[in-house]
This record gives sequence, structure tokens and C-alpha cells, in this order.
Amino acid sequence: MFAVDVERSSGRGNVAMMRYQEALFAQLREAFATSRIDWDACHREDLGDGVLVIAPQGVAKSSLIHPLAADLAGRLRSYNRTAGDSTKIRIRMALHAGDVHVQDGRIVGRPLEVLARLLDAPPGREALRAAPESATVLLLVSQHVYEETVQHGYPGIDPETFTKVRYTVKETTGDAWLHLPGHHVVVPAGSSVADVLAGNPANVQHNTVTGSGVMFNNQSGSQHIYGRDAR
Repeated sequence: MFAVDVERSSGRGNVAMMRYQEALFAQLREAFATSRIDWDACHREDLGDGVLVIAPQGVAKSSLIHPLAADLAGRLRSYNRTAGDSTKIRIRMALHAGDVHVQDGRIVGRPLEVLARLLDAPPGREALRAAPESATVLLLVSQHVYEETVQHGYPGIDPETFTKVRYTVKETTGDAWLHLPGHHVVVPAGSSVADVLAGNPANVQHNTVTGSGVMFNNQSGSQHIYGRDAR
């Protein structure tokens, strides 16, 4: 199961909302097609400023990460280049898996609660807010999905590009793994992902380097480089 929330969606007005929702659904449909997932066979629910998607039986969890996440990020970057400020799209995505039940056409089950908490998790919100504008997708996967899929390093999925974060939302506290397609983020001890993306991690000097990133030197002398766009 997969959920999307559009960043800074409130206050844009009805016309802008209709336009960016139409664009988001079009990009999602195309990204699902690239990932060979039948969009029309998915259960979908409109979340107002996002969407909940439950993939049909037999869809591999890995396909909801690769190529879907990177492909969707690229499509949204292309869309944003010509979109107005009120219709640009950056999204948080959450991915979880588990047994759910159909009841009177509705999907119910504890995994949906976990997915909702992931989507609202503060580390994801803070990291996307701090990320450069070229970062159009931030993905948070549950510990379950990480253990079942990400850590095995299936083709197109690099576990080194996922960062473990701790979150608390309402009554739920848990671990999740954060991924920013197109950006490899290395988090020094004592810092958060948002700190690194904002360029001010704890005990770290930051220097601009030529080429494709920002270099951070910590007090022990090691180097961490982030910001390389994978497109």
C-alpha cells in the first residue's frame, strides 16, 4: 500500500488545487505504467491533497520503489519546470505492506493506520522542507518493507541511499527508512536528515565544491558528500 501527500497544499485555491491534482494523477498513472503496475486494477482513495493506492495481489513490493519512485520524481521535476508557483508539486510518499480487509467497498485494517502515520511522520515533513527544489519526491518506507525488500538490494534499489529515522505520530512510535530519489544523503552522528539537507549538521563544516554536490567535513576529518542528482 502506497500513499502520497502534496507538500504545502493548503491555501492555493480551488483552481490551482484542481490543476495540480489532475497533473499528479496523470504523472502517477504514467509512473505506474513504467513500473508495470496496472493503475486501473489498484484500489484508490482520494485523500484531498493526495491519494491512497493499494496494489492488486501479486505486485512485488520492490516495484513500488524501483522504478516507480525515481521515475515519478523525474516526471514531477519536468512538470515543475513549466508549472506556476501555485501548481508546482512536491510530494511525500509512504510505503507499507500488510493484510487489509474489504468491507462494504472500503478497505480497513491496522496496516492503513501505520501507513497514515508514516505519511505524517515529522522526519519526512522536515526533510522535504529542507531539501532543494529539485527534490520532488521523498519516500518513507516502513521497517517491514525495509526488511522484506530494501535491505536485500534488489536491482535498482540501493540500501545505502535509505536513512533510518525514528518518528512519533499520535499514539504510534516506530522506525522508518527515508529515501530521496536522485539525492544520496549521508547523515553524520548527532544530526538529522533535515540538518544535512539544510547544510547545518551538528559539528560539521560545509564547503561548496565544484561539480555536483556539497561536501561536509566533520571534526574527525572524514568527508560526506550529498546532492548528486541521479537523473
